[in-house]
Amino acid sequence: MAELRTRGHETALAVARAVIEAGGAHALLLAGPAGVGKTTLALDLAAVLLCTGATGPARPCRACRGCRMVESGNHPDLHRVAPDGPGGQIKIGERTNADPGTVRGLVSSLSLLPIEGGARVAIVEGAHRMNDDAQSALLKTLEEPAAGVTIFLCADEEERLLPTIRSRCARVRLGTLGLREIEAILGDLGAADPPTAARLGRLAGGRPGLALAYARAPEAVLARTEIARSLLDLLGASRARRLAGARELLASAGIVAAALAEPGPASPGEAAGPTGRSPRNRRVVTRPARTGGQATAASPADPGDEAETQPAEGTRRAPASERRRAAGQLIEIWREVARDLAVVRLGQPGQVRDTGLLEDLTAAAQSLDPAAAPRFLARLARAGELLDVNVGPELLVDGLVIAWRPRDAAA
Repeated sequence: MAELRTRGHETALAVARAVIEAGGAHALLLAGPAGVGKTTLALDLAAVLLCTGATGPARPCRACRGCRMVESGNHPDLHRVAPDGPGGQIKIGERTNADPGTVRGLVSSLSLLPIEGGARVAIVEGAHRMNDDAQSALLKTLEEPAAGVTIFLCADEEERLLPTIRSRCARVRLGTLGLREIEAILGDLGAADPPTAARLGRLAGGRPGLALAYARAPEAVLARTEIARSLLDLLGASRARRLAGARELLASAGIVAAALAEPGPASPGEAAGPTGRSPRNRRVVTRPARTGGQATAASPADPGDEAETQPAEGTRRAPASERRRAAGQLIEIWREVARDLAVVRLGQPGQVRDTGLLEDLTAAAQSLDPAAAPRFLARLARAGELLDVNVGPELLVDGLVIAWRPRDAAA
């Protein structure tokens, strides 16, 4: 019996497996929200293709040489590319001596004969983070792949891929999971008891990878709650207070992003969430003050962490990649708060994801115009797009806090 890591996506797994085993497609587009399990599915399918110890439905056996190398992440015929650098982009790479972490490096690797003599597999994580040049460089390989090559494109936002890319891939969509499924996943992994798993599943919006990341970083859950409360407090604050609060929120969101991105003992490909990779040993919870003043830090991993996240005079500024990651995390939390406010304002409190904030949400929603919710949510979506094209994170957040007010543009 095959040993697979993918949970809750049995239909998607069956369809994808049938397609690759029948040779019906050499490229699969795995689409769905961040943290829903696309990379886990891609790695399961890679194990099926690279397993040498079993045949048919029994693959992967997880015991043969091929399976062990996939499990450890060092199979020479499994190539992975993921967003990297300050902008979180997948780069096209140089024409000569292409880095294997770039698209040209990937194309070059796939043009060679397999080292183990079997299939060759490529997984492009965050494929929507390829710019047009990188996508064009990959297009020829998708059109005319070498024999035995299978490419998996994992994309959170498939519409950002060129139509020519999408048309050359078989598409499999992964949706969010129900709370019972997430309870079972976290329970089987020993990550959380059922009530906690259900709460984390709601906070994660049905994305098991994000729920698992929250379970492994409970301090990130606390910090997320404080960020949400601070956002609600800022609705009624002055413009000056909102602008001052923007820096506090960014500092706290950076700590949440770092904590969620820390790897844990999960199976390969278990996505931590939408914020990408981050340096280890940075678990600090910075909680913004509810009524003003500076953010406070609890349990810093080392004395320099707080100074790096909230640079005082004479200290170095956090790297661009960390600031952008923080802004992305803040925008995601903000979307959830705005969504919860909207459903409360529409009289549907049972749909709130962060039920611990229901009282705060109800109080804040009383002063809101229901028609403004879609406008601010659209503004948050646009901010996420602008962040992807290297607009300054501080500038983006300043614009959002100015618009975050009870009427006219608030959610």
